[in-house]
Amino acid sequence: MRDLNKFRGCLIGGAAGDALGYAVEFQQASDIFREYGEDGITSYSLTNGVAEISDDTQMSLFTANGLLFGATRVHMRGIGSEAGYLYNAYLDWYATQTCPYPAPDADYISWLMNVPGLFHRRAPGNTCLTALSSGKAGTMQKPINRSKGCGGVMRVAPIGIYYSDSPIKIEDSDLIAAEAAAITHGHELGYTSSAALAHIVRRLSENQSETVRSAVMDAIRVVPTLFPDAEHMGKLVGLMQKAVDLTVSELDDLDAIRQLGAGWVAEETLAIAVYCAIKHEHSVEKALIASVNHDGDSDSTGAVTGNILGTRLGYGAIPRKYVEKLELRDIILEMADDLFQDCRISEHGEYYGPLWESKYIRADFRPPEG
Repeated sequence: MRDLNKFRGCLIGGAAGDALGYAVEFQQASDIFREYGEDGITSYSLTNGVAEISDDTQMSLFTANGLLFGATRVHMRGIGSEAGYLYNAYLDWYATQTCPYPAPDADYISWLMNVPGLFHRRAPGNTCLTALSSGKAGTMQKPINRSKGCGGVMRVAPIGIYYSDSPIKIEDSDLIAAEAAAITHGHELGYTSSAALAHIVRRLSENQSETVRSAVMDAIRVVPTLFPDAEHMGKLVGLMQKAVDLTVSELDDLDAIRQLGAGWVAEETLAIAVYCAIKHEHSVEKALIASVNHDGDSDSTGAVTGNILGTRLGYGAIPRKYVEKLELRDIILEMADDLFQDCRISEHGEYYGPLWESKYIRADFRPPEG
């Protein structure tokens, strides 16, 4: 049964890890500990009284907006595909990074374009910017580049949570996440890692008794079957298994994470998040602290850790100190609630429900050809 607590936990947890890590994203661990003390950064570094989110949370929100806009259009008119709507949502995000607020009139699909706080450049990934400026969407069949950066995996958790307890099979929602990442990241590891994250999040959202470890092990089993010709699948599976194994080693968190990489590429981001979420499965705070205090891409590893453990434990398990000062908290909660409520069809085939609102309706919108 769909659980609002898990939906909110997934999105707020991801944003919390993102905001905690964003302050130290480009610092070495030694510098972090020197500045923040022997435990590293454990509370938000505030700017004008708020904990700023990065492009990770921004793009996650646009992923969610694209899913919901697409669902509304499909139910109302029966047209479009998930990848097409997600691509258009990402183009909207691109506009927030390249235009001042309010953006010039254009065929935007996202109600998020009405949120001034999203028109801030927070270290957006060059791969995402370059791919979205090209005028075409990458696909798994026709890659737009050879990037396996973490800019795909850090934004797809909403796909895993959205399709929980839906008629869509988990393997199919995994592939939707892979397609979403492939829009901007063409390397196998860029999009197969995204499929794995969506699988983990969906498993955790659908089963109250599911542990992070069991969800990860199921992803290790299932994801290779979705990409039978993937040349680099062994690296992804091997690194995920290594992350699981390290949780029972005698290494401290920093040394264990160093065994997995720095998180600048997708498979490393996922592996670090897997390690932190399993090792500290009963404490969102401990998991987030471990996930950001290292030498690499701290906001992305923090975001994915927060997505996973926020789904596992729910919104209520996230400490208030990571909620109260979080930038755009109300927008993030609103989006989580919309994902949870989804759209509904009555027994008479009539459309109704929470998505029957102007923010998801654009009667003149047509998805791009191809």
